[in-house]
Amino acid sequence: MSSPLKSNTEAAKNDLVARGKDTYGARLALILEPSHDGEFVAIEPESGRYFLGSTASAALVAAHGAMPNKLFYLTRVGRETAHSFGGHSTRIA
Repeated sequence: MSSPLKSNTEAAKNDLVARGKDTYGARLALILEPSHDGEFVAIEPESGRYFLGSTASAALVAAHGAMPNKLFYLTRVGRETAHSFGGHSTRIA
């Protein structure tokens, strides 16, 4: 059984993600993708303000510097996700 606090926190996080994706898809993708492909963008969904950076940290530092009491949705311009994990294996005989 999950606690009400955890449920509220999870709902708020899901709402932030949904609103951030909507803002990016509806308004920012056409603006940013032609000239900022691969950069990171931190989006404040309520206002629609966004902050770019060459790294995730740079985008978030700029965002929190301008709007310290807000939460941001972070994504990578032109990508499905902000980060990916990969690797390879080596076969030892």
